[in-house]
Amino acid sequence: MPGVNPLVDELGVNHKTVKSALRLLEDEGLLENQGRGIQRRIVLPEDHAPPGLQVAILMFDVQSQGHDYIIDLRHRLELAGHSPFYTDKSLDELGRDTDRVACYVAKTKADAWIIGGGSRGILEWFAEQEAPAFALFGPMSGLALAGVKPDHALTTAEATRRLIALGHRRISCIVRREIREPIPSPGVRAYLDELEAAGIKTGTFNLPDWEESREGFKRLLDSLFDGLTPPTALILDEAFQFHAGYHHLSQKGLKIPQDVSLICAQSDPTFNWCDPSVAHIRWDYRPLVRRIARWANNVANGKDDRRQSLTKAEFVEGGTMGPAKARTVKTVQSMAYFGR
Repeated sequence: MPGVNPLVDELGVNHKTVKSALRLLEDEGLLENQGRGIQRRIVLPEDHAPPGLQVAILMFDVQSQGHDYIIDLRHRLELAGHSPFYTDKSLDELGRDTDRVACYVAKTKADAWIIGGGSRGILEWFAEQEAPAFALFGPMSGLALAGVKPDHALTTAEATRRLIALGHRRISCIVRREIREPIPSPGVRAYLDELEAAGIKTGTFNLPDWEESREGFKRLLDSLFDGLTPPTALILDEAFQFHAGYHHLSQKGLKIPQDVSLICAQSDPTFNWCDPSVAHIRWDYRPLVRRIARWANNVANGKDDRRQSLTKAEFVEGGTMGPAKARTVKTVQSMAYFGR
């Protein structure tokens, strides 16, 4: 049995509550106290066979399998007696196509599914299946399946208001198609609402369409910044986009944040090494992991768990954002003369 301090961190309660609960379990004969400084031993009936699930983890792309929260999730599921495994195909490799996902699921032996970053169509399909499914991120609202994701709406709105207060009027938000179509996610909707509330007319400049590849990302940035009215701020959805965007803009001779402010809608350990510090949206992954682990246990015990929840997120204002750079008429005329 884990010790008092790990249980306090995991359950989010105080030491007194944990100690009282452990004493009750000892009185009921479910725990054995092995002495001071030694972890308690769990005592189970001889015929006890904990239910275990074959849990398939289907992520958006292969890189997502290396995130800390996914590694921690798999570990927690294993400790609970389940058998989690990464699928050998990601949603991206399946073309994010519902029919291809359906065929792949039919060929994969699993008792339950965790879907990371699924589109609305894919999550709708999983919600209609007999096998229990859990949406990790994605447009899950209104669907009959369990799910959890950080509350990006409030923090994205806060980040957008801060950019506007710094004088930014030309702001572009680069996100995957699933997040903006067919219905914008709550975070994207909050971003557009803040722009419109400030009197900024929104359109494809603020939420551009792009081919989701390295080459497509480069073409998008070129199209945005080679015109006479480039963005003064970018909101980039994922950490790899942030680093790629920073690198590409630097190659174009643009300074961050003097020429362009950058915000990432995701947290990443690499940000701890960045100078200037990265403006980003941060969230604690532990509540997400605990929620999924509870769902798996509920499913294993025959419970119909389809609850959806939001976890807290916060906006961290870093050194990659600053006041909007005013372009003079002379600057614009010079750019036009040189074909920019």
